[in-house]
Amino acid sequence: MLKKFLKWGSVSLAVLILAGSLLFVNFWYFKPLSIDWFYSRAFLKFSLQQPEMLTSLRILDQFGIRGHNAELSDASPEANEEILAYWREQYETFKRYDRSDYEGQDLLSYDVFDFFMSNQLAEADRWRFHNFPVNQMFGVQSTLPDFMVQQHVVEDELGAEHYIARLNEFDEKFDGVLEGLRVREERGILPPSFAVTKVIDQIEGFLDSAPDEHMLVVEFDEKMESIDKSELPTDRREELREQAVTAVAQSVYPAYEDLLAYLRELEPKATSNGGVWRLPDGEAFYKQAIRQHTTTEMSAGEIHDIGLAEVERIGREMDAILRAEGLTEGTIGERVQRLSERPDQLYPDTDEGREQILAEYQKILDEIDPAMDEYFNLRPETGVQVKRVPEFAEETSAGAYYQRPSMDGKRQGTFFANLRDVSEVPKFGMRTLAYHEGIPGHHFQIAITQQLDDIPMFRRLVPFTAYSEGWALYAEQLAREIGFQDDPLDNLGRLQAEMFRAVRLVVDTGLHHKRWTREEAIDYMLANTGMGEGEVEAEIERYLVMPGQALAYKVGMMKILELRERARRELGDDFSLPEFHDQILGHGALPLTLLEEVVDKWIEEERSV
Repeated sequence: MLKKFLKWGSVSLAVLILAGSLLFVNFWYFKPLSIDWFYSRAFLKFSLQQPEMLTSLRILDQFGIRGHNAELSDASPEANEEILAYWREQYETFKRYDRSDYEGQDLLSYDVFDFFMSNQLAEADRWRFHNFPVNQMFGVQSTLPDFMVQQHVVEDELGAEHYIARLNEFDEKFDGVLEGLRVREERGILPPSFAVTKVIDQIEGFLDSAPDEHMLVVEFDEKMESIDKSELPTDRREELREQAVTAVAQSVYPAYEDLLAYLRELEPKATSNGGVWRLPDGEAFYKQAIRQHTTTEMSAGEIHDIGLAEVERIGREMDAILRAEGLTEGTIGERVQRLSERPDQLYPDTDEGREQILAEYQKILDEIDPAMDEYFNLRPETGVQVKRVPEFAEETSAGAYYQRPSMDGKRQGTFFANLRDVSEVPKFGMRTLAYHEGIPGHHFQIAITQQLDDIPMFRRLVPFTAYSEGWALYAEQLAREIGFQDDPLDNLGRLQAEMFRAVRLVVDTGLHHKRWTREEAIDYMLANTGMGEGEVEAEIERYLVMPGQALAYKVGMMKILELRERARRELGDDFSLPEFHDQILGHGALPLTLLEEVVDKWIEEERSV
């Protein structure tokens, strides 16, 4: 009997192993049996080729898989071509699933994937070199060091070894970037003149220290400080530090020197500061950029006119507050600038003053956080911290930005504040910025999306700028509506932020569609926003290297407000603001067209109850 049992047990085990093997083969190499398996496979295969993304998300680390942390992602044109070919192949497989088989979240996932992939792949070959991957705001010269400092975790000896391994790959990474820059130059796609000059200045500053004093080594020292000395003895620390210094000297510095040499050769060729209309087929490219960033079919002319109308409306509201403050002479921008310079609106231009700013931002977030229970059913499981933008990146970084929490919960969401110049941080604007980047803005939207367990992984990560930035701008107004910006000057800060986004509609389309000059755009923004000249210059230069992206904020906000007003009107007394927010936040990032479908469906369901 025992022999018979063992015999049949062995047969059953063999059958199970065979069945499992067949399922894996189907999952990995063919059209998976389940569309959810397809999404998982598509994301998994892609992410395994993107070690920097894996480090940022820390998905594999929680399972003890860490080898990717010793590698950098390939930035060569060949690698990008392989990625494009991969997604074309995946999209072809995806289209073999019948949309009519799905409903609810499964149907929404289908439509999100379809929208995103069709948008990304449409004419991809035509446009994939129509960008400026090295510029004053971002590019390997600034994003890679920032990645090493902010996201590479050194919690033990292996993490330190991985850090050094990545330093030793800088030269290869930069070689791939350089290859792509040369392809663009051959095609007549040259960056604006200012971008080349400013990146040259960045690199010269980056190289202006001995390898053993470089920030990548200093940060490495600080990371190792968190490791218990019993786990990493002093002699081993010193050995690892020496390896890091050698890597900076032999890989990092040569990589930057090669990029610097190329940019110096490019500088006399890049003579224009015009919009993308100057590029080959530039007008058609801008239409595609608008479609990609706004997830709408709005035209440049339509967006420009909306921007002009919004600037006029918001200006009237700002004018009333400024007049109440005794500021009656000059443009809106000039009067806001005078207010910004008042001593009562500024922190000291010292290290202590900057620490006070960070503490005040954190206080603002800690104050509003518990009040959100009344307005949201969905809340992030992780907190949000405030940190300073790394000093080496301050000069050309945005005024603030948000970094998502890691998937394993070891890294909180982070609101990075740019403190390069305290005169750019008047007190009346601080609440609005904190609400935008933190609570209930980007932190709520992004952190809630990451913890949704009923949607595929790709929907937790896929970016739709109009949705995410539209939500953050909506959050500024929401905070005002529920009583957190009752002070007139705080409300002026909110209006200034909204004016800033309305002006973007005008100047982005002005630069890239109406062929405004850089200087015309700067003058328009100065006249209407009250921002400082250096701040405005940085913004206009941002739009010149990121065409269309700045349109997403106001377009997204206006759509969310439109949907909320529609729901209030249709549901009357049955309208629930927390339930409306469930619809906006409970499905992950969506293109605006699908977001509208979600809200309309919810309205119809509520009316039928």
